[in-house]
Amino acid sequence: MSLIVATNITKDYQTGDVTVRALKGLSFEIEPASFVSFVGPSGSGKTTLLNLIGCLDKPTDGKLMVAATEVLHLDRKQSASFRGSNIGFIFQDFNLIPVLTVYENIEYPLLMVQNMPTAERNQRVNALLTAVGMTDQKDKFPDQISGGQKQRVAVARALVTNPKLVLADEPTANLDHKTAYMVIELMRKMRDEFGTTFIFSTHDQKIVGEAEIIFTIEDGELKGKENKGGGGNG
Repeated sequence: MSLIVATNITKDYQTGDVTVRALKGLSFEIEPASFVSFVGPSGSGKTTLLNLIGCLDKPTDGKLMVAATEVLHLDRKQSASFRGSNIGFIFQDFNLIPVLTVYENIEYPLLMVQNMPTAERNQRVNALLTAVGMTDQKDKFPDQISGGQKQRVAVARALVTNPKLVLADEPTANLDHKTAYMVIELMRKMRDEFGTTFIFSTHDQKIVGEAEIIFTIEDGELKGKENKGGGGNG
């Protein structure tokens, strides 16, 4: 069963008296445990689409199923609960909380969205610290670690709730070439280990080169899909 099914989704924004159509009838499916990239020029609609998939916004028209849920009909509270249970986010500028340690940043989503026993919470955080190679940095604060380390923490934080889906908006934009490849390989390893689907919005050719499925968006329209194989295990 597909993890995401989009059917003729549109998104309009109102600017004064002018209606701007940011997405124009997009239809596609994404399977579990996929490694997918949406590519296209700035303003093409990539980030808008990620916001719809992530239940941060709603389509104006069409149908969007995410993890067997029709997200169009969720209210704000239901959307927040759905995100907490199903979706992780990785941001271009990391979005770590500066007053929390590495450990606490990874733990934070578990405190916010899930009523989890302390022992299980500790086990899950420590397992991900090990998986992303940050156990020896767990007591440091974000301003004491490098950009690549921050993004590794962000990957762990996105995965700590065991989401079915991780959305990453330009996740390597602030990283150097070598570090970006390390982070991409880490995300692929996490996909293989946990069966998580990763969806990227990016200009970065490093991610485009590593993605197994590439959707091209131009001017709010889906212009093509390239399937390079090697895909999911779900």
